[in-house]
Amino acid sequence: MTTSALGAPRRGALGRTLDRVGGGLLQALLAVIGVFWLVPTLGLFVVSIRGDAANNSTGWWTAFTKPAELTLGNYSSLLATGFTGSFWNTVLITVPTTVLVIGIAAMAAYAFAWMEFPGRDTLFLVVVGLLVVPVQIALIPIAKLYGTFGIFGSIAGVVIFHTAFGLPFAIFLLRNFFAGIPRSLLEAARMDGAGEWKIFSTVVFPLAKPAVASLGIFQFLWVWNDLLIALVFADTDNQPMTKALQSQMRQFGTNIDILAPGAFLSLIIPLILFFAFQRYFVQGMMAGSVK
Repeated sequence: MTTSALGAPRRGALGRTLDRVGGGLLQALLAVIGVFWLVPTLGLFVVSIRGDAANNSTGWWTAFTKPAELTLGNYSSLLATGFTGSFWNTVLITVPTTVLVIGIAAMAAYAFAWMEFPGRDTLFLVVVGLLVVPVQIALIPIAKLYGTFGIFGSIAGVVIFHTAFGLPFAIFLLRNFFAGIPRSLLEAARMDGAGEWKIFSTVVFPLAKPAVASLGIFQFLWVWNDLLIALVFADTDNQPMTKALQSQMRQFGTNIDILAPGAFLSLIIPLILFFAFQRYFVQGMMAGSVK
């Protein structure tokens, strides 16, 4: 009797043991990497709840043997500087930008993937080409344009800039994902009398949940952590947290009791978002990479 008739040969006890040990070692290695990845975040949190004198004299890890050094006074001092307003400015910039990028890019991507119109492929190549355009070359022209329309320094100006530069990647990502949806689903919807908007909203967009969620995470993180655009287009009253922290560094130098809690507060929201939607983040690394 041949091997193919009997099926794959069974592995011996030694082979199964090596598989278990190898899997355990891999999991242990990944756990160690994860712990080291979180060490800077833990250190920043500890520094944010230690006094300025303690931070200047000893390392943050000594706080575990001296819990009396821990205090929430740094956060009270931070809030006294008006950091709460900067936090809400960041929210008012990041959330609308993310929603606008997803909404506009999803509709454009559907058109590029499933609608026939003259110049579709050429226009899509132009969109893809915009991916290589650096942000820096648009700062001065857009600043002059904003000055003409009177929106320079406003939150709306920052949102518009982020939305415009976030669309090329978003359209590219979602278009390739939409193109992978079976044509038979769309044809069945058309036979039932559904129009393009109905097909997009009830068939295509719900199926693209992983790609849309991962795009939302990417866009949220990019805008939340942005400093360059905030420095150029946001004034003092509308500055996000990144610009507020940068201004504190410029004014006070080593004012760690303000910078550390501010940096941790600006970090904690993206960190929570990442852990809550990490499976979509992983899927987003592959979304649109193949058709």
